[in-house]
Amino acid sequence: MKQMKFYHADFFFRSLLFAAIFMSCSNSKSVDPPKPYGVLPSEAQIEWQKMEYYMFIHFGPNTFTDVEWGDGEEDPKVFNPSNVDCRQWAATAKAAGMKAIILTAKHHDGFCLWPSKYSTHTVAQSPWKDGKGDILKELSDACKEYGLKFGVYLSPWDQNHPAYGTEDYNKVFANTLDEVLGDYGEIFEQWFDGANGGHGHEGKAHKYDWELFHEVVYRHHPQAIIFSDVGPGCRWMGNERGVAGKTNWSRLNTKGFGPGNEAPPTDTLNIGNIHGEAWVPAETDVSIRPGWFYSASTNDKVKTLDQLLDIYYTSVGRNSNLLLNVPPDRTGRIHPNDSMRLMEFRGAIDKAFASNLTKGAKIKASSQRANSKEYKPQNLLDDNYDSYWASDDDVVTPWIEIDLNKNTQLNRILLQEYIPLGQRVSEFKVDAWIDNAWKEIASATTIGYKRILRFPSLETQKIRVSIQGSLASPILNNISLYMVPEKLSLPNISRDKEGMVSIVCATNDPQIYYTTDGSEPSVSSTLFTEPFALPLSGSVRALASITNGKITSESVSVVFDISPAKWSIVSPKNDRANRIIDGNDKSYAIVKNNEAVIINLGEMLSIKGFSYTPHGSEKANNIYKYNFYASEDGSTWTKLVSNGVFNNIKNNPIKQEQSFDKSITCKFIKIESLENVSNSKDYEIAQLAVITK
Repeated sequence: MKQMKFYHADFFFRSLLFAAIFMSCSNSKSVDPPKPYGVLPSEAQIEWQKMEYYMFIHFGPNTFTDVEWGDGEEDPKVFNPSNVDCRQWAATAKAAGMKAIILTAKHHDGFCLWPSKYSTHTVAQSPWKDGKGDILKELSDACKEYGLKFGVYLSPWDQNHPAYGTEDYNKVFANTLDEVLGDYGEIFEQWFDGANGGHGHEGKAHKYDWELFHEVVYRHHPQAIIFSDVGPGCRWMGNERGVAGKTNWSRLNTKGFGPGNEAPPTDTLNIGNIHGEAWVPAETDVSIRPGWFYSASTNDKVKTLDQLLDIYYTSVGRNSNLLLNVPPDRTGRIHPNDSMRLMEFRGAIDKAFASNLTKGAKIKASSQRANSKEYKPQNLLDDNYDSYWASDDDVVTPWIEIDLNKNTQLNRILLQEYIPLGQRVSEFKVDAWIDNAWKEIASATTIGYKRILRFPSLETQKIRVSIQGSLASPILNNISLYMVPEKLSLPNISRDKEGMVSIVCATNDPQIYYTTDGSEPSVSSTLFTEPFALPLSGSVRALASITNGKITSESVSVVFDISPAKWSIVSPKNDRANRIIDGNDKSYAIVKNNEAVIINLGEMLSIKGFSYTPHGSEKANNIYKYNFYASEDGSTWTKLVSNGVFNNIKNNPIKQEQSFDKSITCKFIKIESLENVSNSKDYEIAQLAVITK
């Protein structure tokens, strides 16, 4: 009997062991991964997206002629930098945390920064290095030395080449591409501007052979990302302010569209297409200065740290790469003002995202694909790009909850979709556990490669992300939380029509200090308490301060010319016309039927030029081509500018300044619109003013 009991016990033990092994084998069976959804990025596009941030460089004759778009008739001898240092460019980019440099090797003027065999408008015709220099080679070598990727911008528009506008030009440009792409090492991105004649060489437009151009690129660099309004590698995102769409799909409908005048509407470029037929992610291009090329007049207008941080959140933080232009000065080096700001920017970003508050946190989700450990929510916190959380296929509105184990201050959330399997999320919200209840603190639409949301600082132990809309079951590979130190808002300096200067700040109850002698302000400077008079020209610098001067903002400065206190509008006669001289760049007037704007200056003034401030929207119908006149009596007019052009004003609608060959004394000024951005009979104008200093 005892032997039988032992036998049954042994049998029972073996049965349990077999069942355990069977169940273990069953549970360890791999679950099929989620199926890809929609069009997908190539491997090259994924690696490109991971770069996030790199440098644009505009350099050429425009650097020396102080214009944004040259006309191709400039003498190559104007290009004569005294100390070109491409290693300094690369070292600056590397120190700034950038991953690459893209060089404008040929802009619309046709000037080539290398000794091209297909042009006579190149560095070989310039006095720089006795015509033996080659910017492309020097920068390509410098990028290799500093471990940066290298890209090139080549404008198909060429206002200098005699073949432009003829059947032969496409071959000329293809040969130019072949020369650049074959002789200067690996190219990670080929940048194609969509600008196309109309005002080019002898006024001719041109039908570009994009298929031929793309073939040349891919023959030399199969993995290169081709940029244009419609890609195919990446797309322009519709403005030059550094602002990607709050909704930003990496998909785009490209059939029937092309670069330049054939591009999709700018709104579409900004947000993409939810069901787009091609994967064409957005690239955000913006300059650290008001213009793309260096001008000494903008040395005090380098974007502030706050402005750059805002651009980071509206580009990288909205599923777009950031291409930040940093133009070398006339010596051939990046100006100290620019490089110092870049270092501040890099430091601020590093500090903001140095401490991920989810380390050691607990996490759970309402759905986990087949309850498989391969797709567990913990993958969202592991710093491995290729591990991800996925819900079940039929669950498109799951939630994820993160428990930080203790009350924690935070004001940023970063989310990433696993884009190798497609972009899916169309809407989500973020809740925080506050006073024993969930309270919504942020919401957005798309996520894509990366989405960063900012919200007021709060203290909580738990955060919940709820997917409220998704084209397929959502797949995320990262959720991170951060507490970024709050910054003081910058002061805003303005002057009204009567010449009274006001300074305000969005931060509550700051103290604002200012100077009017050009010196840098401090907490020992004059305290701003009420508007003050500045009727003539002068500069105002200001900073904000809280906590008795322990925390201060960056300083800002504005240079004013003579105020319009004595001015009056002669033409046009309508209620909004006075906005043209009210001192407020944010207000604007609409002028009907291309009527000329005439201003009575109220006194005889010696003027050196004029400024035109457009309505600051890419959709605005601003003046493109114009004539400008001056008069002593309002009857007899002297034409000072004939067929002048505000280049690139559609994409970059900023204040335009035009100097005259010599000063003129007058009492009246007149601007006459010859062509507007959208070719209508009405145009928009925010401010028209004179330059006296």
